[in-house]
Amino acid sequence: MTRPIRPKEHLVGPLAPAALPARPRPGAMPMPALPARVCPPAITDASLVLGMALPARCGRVSAQHLLRALGWPPHHRLDIQTRHGMLVICSASDGLHQVGSRGDLPLPANARHMCRIEPGQPVLLAAIVTHDLLVVHPVSTVVRLLADLHTHLAGADNWARG
Repeated sequence: MTRPIRPKEHLVGPLAPAALPARPRPGAMPMPALPARVCPPAITDASLVLGMALPARCGRVSAQHLLRALGWPPHHRLDIQTRHGMLVICSASDGLHQVGSRGDLPLPANARHMCRIEPGQPVLLAAIVTHDLLVVHPVSTVVRLLADLHTHLAGADNWARG
């Protein structure tokens, strides 16, 4: 018995989608220009005013000469944030805190605890006038930074002698 000859079957052809008509490729769109980089003003000796204070039990510190340098009068609204173990205080029209009537700054209890600021332990206050900021450094941060610096200087001094 002979087998009838069948035409070759092409099953793939009907399953493949038909080619789309050729369309021109869209041209490259230009990238939008980035805004110019604005560098904040450099901190200079004239724009940095330092002071020391002892926080009271209620958490307020007297900082009248720093507030004058910043131009913050009594009842000036403030925003207080903790950053890297320090308190960063800036002007804020809708701030929750304000400069006291006697030129004192509030240091909220939760922020003091986060930064390990204890009543009666000194804090270093740095008013950065060009940025309208006041930074409160706990004594532990100042001690650590000075210890690192002095260790580095002592090592450099011994190297220079040897």
